[in-house]
Amino acid sequence: MPTKTKPMTEGAPWLHVLKFSLPVLAGSTMQQLYNTVDAIVVGNYSGEDALAAVGTTGSFIFLLHAIAIGLSAGTGVVVAQFYGANDQRQVRANAASGASFLLTLGAILTILGIAVSRPAFDAFVGVPDDFLEQTLLYFRLYCVGLVFQFGYWSFSSILRGVGDSAATLYFLLISSILNIALDVLFVAWLDWGVAGAAIATDVAEGVAFFAAFFYMVRRYPIFRFRLEDYRWNAAAIMRTVRVGAPISAQLLVVAFGFTLIQRAVNDFGQAMTAAFTVGQRIDMYLSLPGHAFQTTLATFAGQNIGANKLDRARQGAMQTLLVALAMAIAISIFVFLFSDEITALFGVGDQAAKYSRAYLRAAALTNIVLTAYIPLFGLYQAANHSAFPMVVATCALTVRTIVVYLFRYSPFLGYSVVWWNSAFGFGVGFTVTWIFFFSGLWKKNARIAVESAATAKKNGDC
Repeated sequence: MPTKTKPMTEGAPWLHVLKFSLPVLAGSTMQQLYNTVDAIVVGNYSGEDALAAVGTTGSFIFLLHAIAIGLSAGTGVVVAQFYGANDQRQVRANAASGASFLLTLGAILTILGIAVSRPAFDAFVGVPDDFLEQTLLYFRLYCVGLVFQFGYWSFSSILRGVGDSAATLYFLLISSILNIALDVLFVAWLDWGVAGAAIATDVAEGVAFFAAFFYMVRRYPIFRFRLEDYRWNAAAIMRTVRVGAPISAQLLVVAFGFTLIQRAVNDFGQAMTAAFTVGQRIDMYLSLPGHAFQTTLATFAGQNIGANKLDRARQGAMQTLLVALAMAIAISIFVFLFSDEITALFGVGDQAAKYSRAYLRAAALTNIVLTAYIPLFGLYQAANHSAFPMVVATCALTVRTIVVYLFRYSPFLGYSVVWWNSAFGFGVGFTVTWIFFFSGLWKKNARIAVESAATAKKNGDC
């Protein structure tokens, strides 16, 4: 093939997994770093109310991300399957359709996000008047950059589909450094407040988008699309949607659940909202190994399923879990031991700091449970069982939300339910995910995917 990466269908699975996942993990870390810097700079230079405003947009921003992440992952899985089957025509057709679909969707959601922002945050989330206007300003400006984010995710998923995960690290490194520099310029020096933080993110995402596009078309001749490649391709788009929609639905369930939890958090006052913002920022670091190795396993398993190597896909899943757990435990120990120092970085008041330290210590423990099952979602997505992670996420978030509203004013947990609810949800997710794995039912759709890829290649269906 004209691409410069080799399929992951030969050699030791753990070596492929580690080589592929490290750039993904480093890139995700950089992405979270500039999200954290947003919060640190805003908290220290614009105040606790501005920090609460930025934090309270998190659930709706995650909702928008859920759509992009899921559908772009769908494109990546499909590209990986045809890449493993050595079908260049289908790789090109599905990549072009996926990219144009995501770019169009990003533009639509930019308009929609701005239009519904006030009823969403005022009526649904119940943001206090103290920082409602700052919340709306940050969210609306953030939405302006959605088209760049959707485009970047589509390009990075296509590159991961052909085994090139290192490139995304370079794009994120550039955009992260730029975002941090612009945060300092706009918020700390020019005193633009939450508007400056949002604009800094938009500019950085735009740079990542163009860097990914030019790299992809320059390095891979197969991705030098012509105008006719961007036509409406129903068969290719349906493949993306079939795999990606359940992934998006899974994340949308998470976003909706967090929106309900955010509403409960807001009821405890500004200090708790600020602490929740701090906790959520660090929580993302704790969950990085699980999600990064989920992405890795989706590509690894997708290529091996496309090559009709189901046993190798299963072997890779087990080795992936072990590596992910080792990393997660190391990060959790660090966060648990240095929770005081981490909290101090955000410049919150004494009460918010107290809440934040308790949140971080609880999250350090519960995220080990999350990492013990989340990577398997990648295997299920590659095996055309994308709906199953959605079911697991629904169960876990339902349990978490019920626990929050049931015990938030009780003597059993009280306000600490804000951080301990995850123990109940992750416990349910762990149990259901592993029951499905040991049942072997996930292999059924994997075999169908193999047959479908062979039929598409034979018929030239694109």
